[in-house]
Amino acid sequence: MRLFLALFLVCLLAYTALCLFYFLAQERFIFIRFRLSDRYRFQFPFAHEERFLERPDGARLHALFFPVEDALGTVLYFHGNTGTLRRWGKQAPRFIRKGYNVLMPDPRGYGKSRGKLSEAALHADAQAWYDHLRATEPEERVVVYGRSLGSGLATPVAANNHPRLLLLETPFANLYDVAYSYLRILPYRILLRYTFRNDRAVRRVTCPTYLFHGKRDAVVPYRSALKLYALVPSSVPRELFTFNNGQHSDLARFPRFDRTLQRLLNGGS
Repeated sequence: MRLFLALFLVCLLAYTALCLFYFLAQERFIFIRFRLSDRYRFQFPFAHEERFLERPDGARLHALFFPVEDALGTVLYFHGNTGTLRRWGKQAPRFIRKGYNVLMPDPRGYGKSRGKLSEAALHADAQAWYDHLRATEPEERVVVYGRSLGSGLATPVAANNHPRLLLLETPFANLYDVAYSYLRILPYRILLRYTFRNDRAVRRVTCPTYLFHGKRDAVVPYRSALKLYALVPSSVPRELFTFNNGQHSDLARFPRFDRTLQRLLNGGS
């Protein structure tokens, strides 16, 4: 009995230590951030300009704007959790070739963006970029795009405004789904400070909403995307485009992905 009790106490202490470690270190797992010097110059072979926003809490946000002559509209692109605009800017030609400007911000702590991190701050920043864009672009010409973790910013922005389209690539219903798919034994409902409840926000979306997801995605479970899609209001055009062999970062290799994106941007459904 004493041996059993001792083993139980050891396991309990180990479990408690694991929970505490995750609680304190979760930002390192969720946000894989890299900083860029303010003097860094981007070397893309297509037109681009840097934009900055000053926030009320003292944060300074950075984005890249990729212009197109006689553009059909502008894509506000919220990227995934790993890397900076030095990496993600390479995705801009996907939309440039289709006749769209692209505004692509780096969240706080990424690249040249500075500021104290919190989920509330990230949502407020995303709305600030939307407002920045709306100052020169009518909402009916704005497409909100969220890639992976960026879906957690794109979905509330679309819910709180009236863009032309909401496009979500490898999205999740909430971050609990993603966390549980990695390690089910932790009480994430208690531990997670960043939950990104797309499942709540998407119920308020009023624009056409389209999701892209792969069944072999090992980062964001496909079932989470299914859950999110089921919550999109039936009153708006919606569709989940499934790629049976698609993984988390390779949907662009499928010709159907680009064809579908082109059709949606051209006004098809």
